[in-house]
Amino acid sequence: MKRIAVIGSSNVDIVLQLDRFPAVGETVAGKKLDKFPGGKGANQAYACGRLGGNISFLSLVGSDEHGDLILENMKTAGVDYSRVETTGLQPTGSAYIYVNNEGKNTIVVLAGANGLCDVAYVQRHHEIIRDSDIVVLQMEVPEETVYHTVGSAFEAGKIIIFNPAPAPAEIPDEILSKIDYFTPNETELEKLSGKKTDSLPDIEEAARFFLNKGVKNVIVTLGSKGAMLVSPTVTKLYPPPDVHVVDTTAAGDTFNAAVAVRLAENSSVEDAIIFANFASSLSVSRNGAQSSIPDRTEVEKFIKEYGEQV
Repeated sequence: MKRIAVIGSSNVDIVLQLDRFPAVGETVAGKKLDKFPGGKGANQAYACGRLGGNISFLSLVGSDEHGDLILENMKTAGVDYSRVETTGLQPTGSAYIYVNNEGKNTIVVLAGANGLCDVAYVQRHHEIIRDSDIVVLQMEVPEETVYHTVGSAFEAGKIIIFNPAPAPAEIPDEILSKIDYFTPNETELEKLSGKKTDSLPDIEEAARFFLNKGVKNVIVTLGSKGAMLVSPTVTKLYPPPDVHVVDTTAAGDTFNAAVAVRLAENSSVEDAIIFANFASSLSVSRNGAQSSIPDRTEVEKFIKEYGEQV
Protein backbone atom coordinates (compact mmCIF):
# COMPACT_ATOMS: atom_id res chain seq x y z
CA MET A 1 0.00 0.00 0.00
CA LYS A 2 1.19 3.50 -0.81
CA ARG A 3 1.94 5.79 2.14
CA ILE A 4 -0.23 8.87 2.80
CA ALA A 5 0.85 12.15 4.42
CA VAL A 6 -1.74 14.62 5.68
CA ILE A 7 -0.60 18.15 6.48
CA GLY A 8 -3.16 20.35 8.19
CA SER A 9 -5.04 21.64 11.18
CA SER A 10 -5.83 20.16 14.57
CA ASN A 11 -8.79 21.57 16.48
CA VAL A 12 -11.05 20.72 19.32
CA ASP A 13 -14.64 21.01 18.14
CA ILE A 14 -17.18 22.59 20.47
CA VAL A 15 -20.50 21.40 19.05
CA LEU A 16 -23.77 23.12 19.97
CA GLN A 17 -26.99 21.51 18.78
CA LEU A 18 -30.01 23.75 18.26
CA ASP A 19 -33.33 23.68 16.41
CA ARG A 20 -32.42 26.44 13.97
CA PHE A 21 -29.65 28.95 13.36
CA PRO A 22 -30.25 32.41 14.87
CA ALA A 23 -30.75 35.44 12.68
CA VAL A 24 -28.45 38.42 13.17
CA GLY A 25 -29.16 39.93 16.58
CA GLU A 26 -31.34 37.00 17.66
CA THR A 27 -30.83 34.72 20.67
CA VAL A 28 -32.00 31.11 20.47
CA ALA A 29 -31.85 28.24 22.95
CA GLY A 30 -29.31 25.48 22.49
CA LYS A 31 -30.16 21.83 23.07
CA LYS A 32 -26.86 20.06 23.74
CA LEU A 33 -23.15 20.88 24.00
CA ASP A 34 -20.38 18.39 23.16
CA LYS A 35 -16.60 18.49 22.75
CA PHE A 36 -14.79 16.40 20.14
CA PRO A 37 -11.30 16.26 18.59
CA GLY A 38 -11.46 17.76 15.09
CA GLY A 39 -9.87 20.08 12.54
CA LYS A 40 -9.87 19.32 8.83
CA GLY A 41 -6.32 18.02 8.79
CA ALA A 42 -6.74 15.92 11.93
CA ASN A 43 -10.10 14.59 10.73
CA GLN A 44 -8.61 13.50 7.42
CA ALA A 45 -5.58 11.88 9.06
CA TYR A 46 -7.77 10.11 11.62
CA ALA A 47 -10.15 8.93 8.89
CA CYS A 48 -7.24 7.59 6.83
CA GLY A 49 -6.19 5.55 9.84
CA ARG A 50 -9.70 4.30 10.56
CA LEU A 51 -10.13 3.28 6.93
CA GLY A 52 -6.93 1.26 6.86
CA GLY A 53 -4.46 3.74 5.40
CA ASN A 54 -0.72 3.88 6.06
CA ILE A 55 -0.79 7.45 7.34
CA SER A 56 1.51 10.11 8.82
CA PHE A 57 0.25 13.46 10.10
CA LEU A 58 1.96 16.86 10.28
CA SER A 59 0.34 19.48 12.54
CA LEU A 60 0.79 21.55 15.70
CA VAL A 61 -1.20 21.50 18.94
CA GLY A 62 -1.01 23.48 22.16
CA SER A 63 0.41 22.24 25.46
CA ASP A 64 -3.06 21.71 26.86
CA GLU A 65 -5.74 19.11 27.44
CA HIS A 66 -7.23 19.70 24.00
CA GLY A 67 -3.92 18.85 22.35
CA ASP A 68 -3.69 15.71 24.47
CA LEU A 69 -7.21 14.74 23.39
CA ILE A 70 -6.32 15.07 19.69
CA LEU A 71 -3.11 13.05 19.96
CA GLU A 72 -4.73 10.30 21.99
CA ASN A 73 -7.42 9.94 19.35
CA MET A 74 -4.76 9.72 16.63
CA LYS A 75 -3.15 6.88 18.55
CA THR A 76 -6.39 4.89 18.62
CA ALA A 77 -6.64 5.13 14.80
CA GLY A 78 -3.09 3.96 14.16
CA VAL A 79 -1.91 7.32 12.82
CA ASP A 80 1.81 8.13 12.93
CA TYR A 81 1.71 11.47 14.76
CA SER A 82 5.36 11.42 15.87
CA ARG A 83 6.11 14.68 14.00
CA VAL A 84 3.14 16.59 15.41
CA GLU A 85 4.71 19.34 17.51
CA THR A 86 3.39 20.72 20.80
CA THR A 87 3.77 24.44 21.48
CA GLY A 88 3.32 26.63 24.51
CA LEU A 89 2.97 29.77 22.38
CA GLN A 90 -0.65 29.18 21.36
CA PRO A 91 -3.51 26.99 22.56
CA THR A 92 -4.78 24.12 20.46
CA GLY A 93 -6.99 25.38 17.64
CA SER A 94 -10.72 25.36 18.23
CA ALA A 95 -13.88 25.28 16.15
CA TYR A 96 -17.33 26.29 17.31
CA ILE A 97 -19.86 24.24 15.36
CA TYR A 98 -23.57 24.94 15.34
CA VAL A 99 -25.75 22.05 14.12
CA ASN A 100 -29.47 22.52 13.39
CA ASN A 101 -32.21 19.90 13.49
CA GLU A 102 -31.67 19.12 9.79
CA GLY A 103 -28.05 18.14 10.48
CA LYS A 104 -26.66 21.19 8.68
CA ASN A 105 -23.87 23.18 10.29
CA THR A 106 -22.09 26.50 10.46
CA ILE A 107 -18.55 26.71 11.83
CA VAL A 108 -16.35 29.43 13.34
CA VAL A 109 -12.65 28.54 13.66
CA LEU A 110 -9.93 29.99 15.91
CA ALA A 111 -6.53 29.01 14.50
CA GLY A 112 -4.48 28.86 17.71
CA ALA A 113 -1.46 26.58 17.24
CA ASN A 114 -2.46 25.94 13.62
CA GLY A 115 -1.19 29.43 12.83
CA LEU A 116 2.30 28.24 13.77
CA CYS A 117 2.26 25.49 11.14
CA ASP A 118 4.70 27.42 8.99
CA VAL A 119 7.07 26.56 6.15
CA ALA A 120 9.93 26.02 8.60
CA TYR A 121 7.89 23.37 10.41
CA VAL A 122 7.23 21.45 7.19
CA GLN A 123 10.90 21.75 6.25
CA ARG A 124 11.91 20.28 9.63
CA HIS A 125 9.90 17.20 8.75
CA HIS A 126 10.54 17.03 5.02
CA GLU A 127 11.15 13.28 5.26
CA ILE A 128 7.41 12.75 5.75
CA ILE A 129 6.77 14.21 2.29
CA ARG A 130 9.77 12.40 0.83
CA ASP A 131 8.69 9.00 2.14
CA SER A 132 5.01 9.34 1.20
CA ASP A 133 3.29 8.61 -2.09
CA ILE A 134 0.12 10.67 -1.61
CA VAL A 135 0.00 14.11 0.05
CA VAL A 136 -3.32 15.48 1.30
CA LEU A 137 -3.81 19.19 2.05
CA GLN A 138 -6.52 21.62 3.16
CA MET A 139 -6.59 25.36 3.96
CA GLU A 140 -6.82 25.64 7.77
CA VAL A 141 -3.09 26.30 8.14
CA PRO A 142 -1.26 29.30 6.63
CA GLU A 143 -1.57 29.54 2.84
CA GLU A 144 2.17 29.86 2.32
CA THR A 145 2.66 26.54 4.13
CA VAL A 146 0.09 24.80 1.96
CA TYR A 147 1.54 26.20 -1.26
CA HIS A 148 5.12 25.39 -0.24
CA THR A 149 4.05 21.81 0.49
CA VAL A 150 2.29 21.52 -2.87
CA GLY A 151 5.50 22.61 -4.58
CA SER A 152 7.67 20.21 -2.58
CA ALA A 153 5.31 17.30 -3.17
CA PHE A 154 5.09 18.06 -6.88
CA GLU A 155 8.86 18.23 -7.28
CA ALA A 156 9.13 14.88 -5.50
CA GLY A 157 6.59 13.29 -7.84
CA LYS A 158 3.87 12.73 -5.24
CA ILE A 159 0.13 12.43 -5.87
CA ILE A 160 -1.49 15.61 -4.50
CA ILE A 161 -5.05 15.70 -3.14
CA PHE A 162 -6.02 19.32 -2.47
CA ASN A 163 -9.18 20.05 -0.50
CA PRO A 164 -9.67 23.85 -0.74
CA ALA A 165 -11.49 24.21 2.57
CA PRO A 166 -12.03 26.82 3.78
CA ALA A 167 -11.77 28.40 0.33
CA PRO A 168 -9.30 31.30 0.04
CA ALA A 169 -10.01 34.28 -2.19
CA GLU A 170 -8.07 32.57 -4.97
CA ILE A 171 -5.49 29.87 -5.58
CA PRO A 172 -2.49 30.75 -7.78
CA ASP A 173 -2.39 29.10 -11.20
CA GLU A 174 1.08 27.72 -10.51
CA ILE A 175 -0.40 25.80 -7.56
CA LEU A 176 -3.47 24.56 -9.43
CA SER A 177 -1.31 23.16 -12.23
CA LYS A 178 0.40 20.82 -9.74
CA ILE A 179 -2.77 19.27 -8.29
CA ASP A 180 -3.84 15.72 -9.17
CA TYR A 181 -7.19 15.70 -7.34
CA PHE A 182 -8.98 18.95 -6.48
CA THR A 183 -11.91 18.32 -4.11
CA PRO A 184 -14.10 21.38 -3.45
CA ASN A 185 -17.71 21.32 -2.35
CA GLU A 186 -20.32 23.35 -4.24
CA THR A 187 -19.76 26.51 -2.21
CA GLU A 188 -15.98 26.37 -2.57
CA LEU A 189 -16.27 25.57 -6.27
CA GLU A 190 -18.47 28.62 -6.89
CA LYS A 191 -16.25 30.96 -4.87
CA LEU A 192 -12.99 29.86 -6.47
CA SER A 193 -14.23 29.61 -10.05
CA GLY A 194 -16.46 32.69 -9.99
CA LYS A 195 -19.14 30.62 -11.72
CA LYS A 196 -22.64 29.62 -10.63
CA THR A 197 -23.23 26.07 -9.37
CA ASP A 198 -27.03 26.00 -9.46
CA SER A 199 -27.28 22.91 -11.68
CA LEU A 200 -25.18 19.90 -12.64
CA PRO A 201 -24.20 21.47 -15.99
CA ASP A 202 -23.15 24.60 -14.07
CA ILE A 203 -21.05 22.47 -11.73
CA GLU A 204 -19.36 20.74 -14.66
CA GLU A 205 -18.58 24.08 -16.28
CA ALA A 206 -17.15 25.45 -13.03
CA ALA A 207 -15.04 22.32 -12.59
CA ARG A 208 -13.67 22.65 -16.12
CA PHE A 209 -12.40 26.10 -15.15
CA PHE A 210 -9.84 24.27 -12.99
CA LEU A 211 -9.02 21.68 -15.64
CA ASN A 212 -8.10 24.60 -17.87
CA LYS A 213 -5.73 25.77 -15.13
CA GLY A 214 -3.93 22.42 -15.17
CA VAL A 215 -5.73 20.46 -12.45
CA LYS A 216 -5.81 16.81 -13.54
CA ASN A 217 -9.09 15.75 -11.86
CA VAL A 218 -11.83 17.70 -10.10
CA ILE A 219 -14.05 15.83 -7.64
CA VAL A 220 -16.91 18.04 -6.43
CA THR A 221 -18.67 16.88 -3.27
CA LEU A 222 -22.41 17.58 -3.51
CA GLY A 223 -23.88 16.52 -0.18
CA SER A 224 -27.03 14.45 -0.66
CA LYS A 225 -26.41 14.34 -4.43
CA GLY A 226 -23.08 12.55 -3.99
CA ALA A 227 -19.98 13.57 -5.91
CA MET A 228 -19.14 14.56 -9.48
CA LEU A 229 -15.89 13.63 -11.20
CA VAL A 230 -14.78 15.97 -13.98
CA SER A 231 -11.59 15.03 -15.80
CA PRO A 232 -10.35 15.52 -19.37
CA THR A 233 -11.98 12.21 -20.35
CA VAL A 234 -14.81 11.63 -17.84
CA THR A 235 -17.72 13.60 -16.43
CA LYS A 236 -19.86 11.49 -14.12
CA LEU A 237 -22.13 11.92 -11.10
CA TYR A 238 -21.84 9.30 -8.37
CA PRO A 239 -24.96 9.29 -6.14
CA PRO A 240 -24.58 8.21 -2.50
CA PRO A 241 -26.65 5.69 -0.55
CA ASP A 242 -29.72 7.11 1.15
CA VAL A 243 -29.20 7.70 4.88
CA HIS A 244 -30.80 9.74 7.65
CA VAL A 245 -28.63 12.83 8.07
CA VAL A 246 -27.77 13.68 11.67
CA ASP A 247 -24.60 15.82 11.42
CA THR A 248 -22.57 16.71 8.31
CA THR A 249 -19.54 18.04 10.20
CA ALA A 250 -16.86 15.58 9.03
CA ALA A 251 -18.47 14.37 5.81
CA GLY A 252 -16.04 16.13 3.48
CA ASP A 253 -13.03 15.09 5.55
CA THR A 254 -14.18 11.47 5.56
CA PHE A 255 -14.70 11.62 1.80
CA ASN A 256 -11.23 13.01 1.11
CA ALA A 257 -9.57 10.46 3.37
CA ALA A 258 -11.48 7.61 1.78
CA VAL A 259 -10.41 8.71 -1.70
CA ALA A 260 -6.79 8.88 -0.52
CA VAL A 261 -6.91 5.43 1.05
CA ARG A 262 -8.41 3.77 -2.02
CA LEU A 263 -5.95 5.50 -4.34
CA ALA A 264 -3.16 4.29 -2.04
CA GLU A 265 -4.49 0.78 -2.64
CA ASN A 266 -4.16 1.33 -6.42
CA SER A 267 -7.91 1.65 -6.89
CA SER A 268 -9.33 3.53 -9.85
CA VAL A 269 -10.62 7.02 -9.13
CA GLU A 270 -14.16 5.77 -9.86
CA ASP A 271 -13.90 3.04 -7.23
CA ALA A 272 -12.33 5.52 -4.82
CA ILE A 273 -15.28 7.90 -5.19
CA ILE A 274 -17.85 5.14 -4.71
CA PHE A 275 -16.06 3.95 -1.56
CA ALA A 276 -15.80 7.55 -0.32
CA ASN A 277 -19.54 8.11 -0.85
CA PHE A 278 -20.32 5.16 1.40
CA ALA A 279 -17.82 6.23 4.05
CA SER A 280 -19.06 9.83 4.16
CA SER A 281 -22.71 8.69 4.17
CA LEU A 282 -22.02 6.67 7.29
CA SER A 283 -20.34 9.68 8.90
CA VAL A 284 -23.34 11.98 8.39
CA SER A 285 -25.61 9.46 10.10
CA ARG A 286 -23.73 10.09 13.37
CA ASN A 287 -22.92 13.05 15.60
CA GLY A 288 -19.54 14.71 15.87
CA ALA A 289 -16.42 15.01 13.75
CA GLN A 290 -13.93 12.22 14.41
CA SER A 291 -16.48 10.37 16.51
CA SER A 292 -18.64 10.02 13.38
CA ILE A 293 -15.93 8.54 11.14
CA PRO A 294 -16.45 4.83 10.40
CA ASP A 295 -13.75 2.19 10.28
CA ARG A 296 -12.96 0.03 7.26
CA THR A 297 -15.06 -2.92 8.43
CA GLU A 298 -18.14 -0.72 8.86
CA VAL A 299 -17.78 0.76 5.38
CA GLU A 300 -17.28 -2.59 3.70
CA LYS A 301 -20.32 -4.00 5.51
CA PHE A 302 -22.36 -0.96 4.45
CA ILE A 303 -21.31 -1.40 0.82
CA LYS A 304 -22.21 -5.08 0.91
CA GLU A 305 -25.63 -4.42 2.43
CA TYR A 306 -26.66 -1.33 0.47
CA GLY A 307 -24.51 -1.34 -2.65
CA GLU A 308 -27.48 -2.03 -4.87
CA GLN A 309 -28.83 1.45 -4.08
CA VAL A 310 -26.14 3.20 -6.13
